[in-house]
Order: sequence, then structure tokens, then C-alpha cells
Amino acid sequence: MYKFANLRTLQIRKDDKVPKIIDEIILRGLKENNLKNIDINIPKEKIIVFTGLSGSGKSSVVFDTLATESRRQMTMNYPHYVRNQMPRYERPHADLMQNLSPVVVVEQRQVGGNSRSTVGTYMDIHPLIRLLFSRIGTPPIASATDFSSQSSFGKCPACSGFGKVIAPDLNKMVDVDKSLRAYAVKFKPLSPSGWQGRWMMTGGLFDPDKPIKDYSEEKRHLLLYGPPEGESVFAPFHTKNGPQDHEWDGLLPRFTRLYINRDISKLKQVSQEDVLAVSTQSDCQNCLGSGLSPEVLACRINGFNIAEYDQLELTEFLEELNRIHDPLGASIAQQAIAPIQQLVELGLGYLSLSRKMGTLSGGEAQRVKIARHLGSSLNNITYIFDEPSAGLHPEEVDRLIQLLKSIKEYHNTVIVIEHDLSVIKAADEIIEMGPGAGVSGGEIVYQGKLEGLDNSKAATRVNQQLTINKRPRDRKSYFTIKRACHNNLKNISVKIPQHALVSICGVSGSGKSSLMMEAFPENYPETILVGQGSIGISSRSTIATYMGIMDDIRAILAKETGQPAGLFTFNSLGACPMCKGKGVTTPDVAFADPVTVLCEACHGMRYSDEALLYRYQDKNIAEILGLTIDEAINYFKVPRILNRVNTLLDVGLGYLTLGQTTSSLSGGEVQRLKLASHLQKKGQIYLLDEPSLGLHKKDNGKLLDVFQNLVNKGNSVIIIEHNLDFIAASDWVIELGPGGGKQGGQILFEGTPEEMLTAETLTSKWLKNGIAEQLT
Repeated sequence: MYKFANLRTLQIRKDDKVPKIIDEIILRGLKENNLKNIDINIPKEKIIVFTGLSGSGKSSVVFDTLATESRRQMTMNYPHYVRNQMPRYERPHADLMQNLSPVVVVEQRQVGGNSRSTVGTYMDIHPLIRLLFSRIGTPPIASATDFSSQSSFGKCPACSGFGKVIAPDLNKMVDVDKSLRAYAVKFKPLSPSGWQGRWMMTGGLFDPDKPIKDYSEEKRHLLLYGPPEGESVFAPFHTKNGPQDHEWDGLLPRFTRLYINRDISKLKQVSQEDVLAVSTQSDCQNCLGSGLSPEVLACRINGFNIAEYDQLELTEFLEELNRIHDPLGASIAQQAIAPIQQLVELGLGYLSLSRKMGTLSGGEAQRVKIARHLGSSLNNITYIFDEPSAGLHPEEVDRLIQLLKSIKEYHNTVIVIEHDLSVIKAADEIIEMGPGAGVSGGEIVYQGKLEGLDNSKAATRVNQQLTINKRPRDRKSYFTIKRACHNNLKNISVKIPQHALVSICGVSGSGKSSLMMEAFPENYPETILVGQGSIGISSRSTIATYMGIMDDIRAILAKETGQPAGLFTFNSLGACPMCKGKGVTTPDVAFADPVTVLCEACHGMRYSDEALLYRYQDKNIAEILGLTIDEAINYFKVPRILNRVNTLLDVGLGYLTLGQTTSSLSGGEVQRLKLASHLQKKGQIYLLDEPSLGLHKKDNGKLLDVFQNLVNKGNSVIIIEHNLDFIAASDWVIELGPGGGKQGGQILFEGTPEEMLTAETLTSKWLKNGIAEQLT
């Protein structure tokens, strides 16, 4: 085995007259997180799937080592003063990392928090559409920038381009059962705690101790809306220089003038959230929510203005772009057609350009990211995908597989972290991490072709059984939703069995979330919702703090030792003075890559020597936080702690330690941690959005056991799912469709999993396929 300067591996075989060059990524001595000093060779220009239990080390190899090192080496090509302005990456813990190529990472994280960020802006299609209207729209508007709601010409004068009209909500702002002195006005600056509230009480216009409902009609109108038009009323405000008369204009007009018609960001002690909390928002009637001026909205192409283009579903939008025959317009439209076509091919044809990025599901957001990167003509790139099948119906996964193959055909390497068997079967090479999770993982259990998987020690099996629930629970009572019209729902009514495990399925955009995450909670507000949102992670957030037991642990130590509870937190009195409770230090290395060093004073324990002196049951605070969930069960005696630790055990996280940071968790671990925190709540209705996200098939059984136990205790569990294991194990299945967007919003099937085998829907087709595969 020899290495050339180009870092390719030269392998000489006995039957070869000419040495054969094998181009592969070489990784040696990987030690990030739970990786156990492992070596991996990853072939290039192939589809490589990393699989294994949640927390087994897949992300540590792919993201924390390979992707991080590639990005770090890429930045080294720039001068120091440029690199100092770019993200800086620390060299991963590894002995050797060779033959890396530039990486494109497509993760599941939500895209952009900007409230104005839409599919059109994220895909860079909006600039093309503005250019299109400026060139061929009639009546003509010369500048493309004028078609933006953020330009002085293009923005609607009524709503200043926001698209929404904000107005004070009397019911949110005023409690008429209270007096002014008793804080009838809920908005803080206009309550007794602010000078304006004090003025209302001392100005003599209003009785500060009489409930607002007992005011006369005339006096109540004066308080809320001010004097009749054309009249003025004054009230003295007492200052250091004596009383000064000020004009009273009414509570709601004053709120509008001071807090809606001004730039809130420039006001002190008042946030936008404070203002919106006592207001209502509605679409501006002048621009119908587009934020554009009448002049801009008058400009049209083939009967559509730019706001109407924005609202079209992408399939309809493609048709309109293809109807443009003007030579100049067609050349501009052609540039927009390619990325739109990619979104449609990825099953997102039901979206519109105006769809806010923040409202997309994790799976939808990831596919939009994929489409954005597909416009590149670069090759010899390593594309990394984090569970791209997330949020996809089995019918849509085949499109994804074809997409991955097309990326590979352009001489790129495709690395996928995935649990979906269809994607695993499409791989050129499979690498399974394990054998367990956390400290029990971090090793390579299997690397090779699909054919050898079932005869290996890997947890993944190609032909795993799909078990249909043939003894569903009896249906005696129901949740009812009548005439739901949210988003694309077609005035549907549905009955959902209570005290049962119910699956809601259907293709992307079919209306599942509209029905269950919007219509259902409106009818049943007591529902415990477990969505796909992030949990807010930081290096100081641990399993114990997230689960709400850290205060209890500190209280136990304080009671046992007589010391203040603050001594047992690394965020306060107990912090190591050198690293300030971080456990590591990051010395200033000027222009060099950042380096993280284990704190020499506390050796990573985060606590001061004084805090570590005190013990409870032979363990100090650092040793207590080093306990795994499995060990904590036998260590603690406090029922509140045990109840919460048991929920972690129930969802299969027994291998995590109490002090493990939430920032170090994998996607599947985060999902189960979130579920565990909700299981603490005493509730009757649990509604979960894709609980199987990030879970290996072997973990599904543990989660199903949790759901079945919840139902056995008298709860109702409703899951929005694509995973056939969960659908097959349910007591009742409801499928929406038949397509996404305008083609969805109808109930296609209601019944048991066994009855679904005789239905003719997309989900039933894949359910039948799953049964047929295990019979062959």
C-alpha cells in the first residue's frame, strides 16, 4: 500500500498489470464524542449510507469529523484576514483525515428565523420574478426593485409593506371587571406601573377605584376611545414643576399612536411581543396581505400580478412560466423553471413561493435545501444528507432515491445518515455504527454491501417483519372534528377513537398537520402536543436541567451538607474559577484554528474544588451528574426525581448521563428527550408529530411500548406518521389525500390496519408491499 502526493490510495493486485487507483476518503483514529479510535475508508462517487441505533456515532463520523474537517481545510485556502471573518472550525479528534473533497451539508434543522423568509426568497427565485415583471409586465414599471414590499415605491402605504394590519384588541388589553388601580389595563406602559397609567388615575377624568364595567357609557367611551370627533379633553399631570395639562386621546388611539405607528425597536422597555400580545393581526385590505402598492399590483403578465404569482402552487406556477412567449421574458422565466421543477420532482409541488420557511416541516425544509443545491454544476463534491426520508411518505421516498442516484452520476460522493430500508437498499455501501448507543456505541459493526447485512452483527435487517395489529382496541367513544376548512382541508368531518393508538397518514401536504395540529387543538385545547420544534440547546443545558430535576438534586445536596444550593451549580457559586463552569478552555490562538482544551483545574468536571468537597451517598455533584439514567434509578430515592428519570428510561435513553449536554445529542435522542419531558405531564390526549423521526427500526419497538402503555392507562395517543411499523401497530388509521396542496384535504380512509389491506390508497399499497416482502 503506497500513498501518492495526491493522497489517493494505490492498491496493487497480483492480476493487474497496471496499478489500480482507488479513490477513497481515509479516516484514521476517530475519537469525536463516543467514537472509539476507529478507522474508516469511504469510497468516492458512491452512495454511502450510515445507519445504526440513535446515538451510535453516525453523526460523530459524518458531521463532527468528516464535514467539519473538510470545511476547516477549505477555509485554509483563504488569507488570514479573510479567514478571521469566516466561521472557524476546530480540528476534529482524529489521527489522520485524507482525500477529503468540498462538502455540501443538508441537515434537518429549521431554515431561517426571519419572518419574511419564504420559499421564493430562499430559492433565489423572487429576484428573477421581479426582473420578469419589470421587463414584460403591463402597465410597465421600469425597475425590478420596485416590485419589492421593502422598496419606497413598491410597499403598500396602508401597512408599510408588512402585509398585516395590527390593531389593539380591547378584550386582550382591558379587564372591565377591574378598576384602573387594580390593573384593568393589562398593557404595562399604560397600567399604573407606567406614567401614563398614573396620569389616568390622578388626572380627575376617571374614578381609579371603580370597575370599568360600572362606568357610564359616556365615561367608558372617553376612557377607551377618547372624546367625540372635533372635541378635546385635557387632564392635569403632576410633575416636579407643578400640574401640566395634557390632552387625553383615549386608551386605544393612544396605544395605536405610540406603539403601532412607531418603530417598536427604538422604544425602551417595550418589545414587539408585548405589543402583539394585546393586539390582533389581519391581512391588509388594501394589498390583500401582499404588502405591495396599488401601482405594483396593477402590473400583470397573462392576467396575473406578482402577488398572485406568489400564491400559485408550484405546479400551477410552472404552467404560467411556460406560457410566456416573449423572447426576453422566456429567457428569464427559463432560469426560474429549473429550480421550480426540482421542487416539484421532490414532491413539493403543493407549496407556493409565498410559503414562509418557518412554517415548513423538517422534511419539507430539508427537501427545499436539497433543491437549492441541485442547481450547481460542480462535481467531485461530497453531499451529506441527514435522514432525507424524514417527513416523506413511502410513495415519495422513491423520488428521493432517484435524486441521490442522479447526484452520484455527476461524479459526486453521496453520504446519507438514514434508517429507511428503501434508502439503505439503494446504497452502494452500508456502514453501521454501534453496537449500542452512547458509551456502548462508537464502533463500526458492519461495512459492506447490502447482501452481507443480514449475516452480520448489525442491528439493521433488510427483511424485517411488519406486524399488522389484528386485535385493535374497542371503539366506544370518539373525538369529533366537524367541517374543518383549515388551509387545504375540504370541509371535512372526522371521528377519532378515544383511548386508542391512532395513526394519521398521507402524502406530504395532504392536510395531516392542518387537521391535527390546527383544527384538533381548537376543539380539544387540553391536548399535549409534541411537535418537531427544536429544544433550545446550549453547552450549559444538560439532561438534568432539561428534565427539571437539577433543582431537586441541588436541594438534596444542600439539605445533606448545610451549604447553599447555588454551590452545586456550575452556572453560579460552584463554577470552576478557571473555566467558569464550561469544563474546557479555549485559549486565544490568534489567526490559528480554535483549540478546545480540557480545563486543567477541574479536569472537565466544571465545578470548583469547594463544591466537589461535599457529598451525598458517597458521591459529589460531578459524580452524581456522571451517573447514567440506568444508574440513577438505583441511586435516588426522591419520587419526583425517580418519576422523571423513569420517563427517560421508558423512551430508551437509559445510557445517557444526567450531566450530558443537550447540544451533544443526536436528532433521534432529542426527539425522545422531548417526548420524555411531555410524558411527565398528566394528560388524557397526546398528539405527536412524527415521533419515529431519527429512530432506528430497533428503537421503534421501545417507543411503541411507551404509546401502548399510555393507552393502557386510559390515555389517547394520536400520531402523525409515515412509518409503516407504527401504522401497522395502530388501533385505527386515518389517511388524507389523495395528493398535496389543492389535491389534498380529503379523508381517503378510516379503519383498522387490517381493513387498510383491502383499501386502494397509497399507504395501503405500501402496507401490502411490506406484508408481501416478508412472505417472499
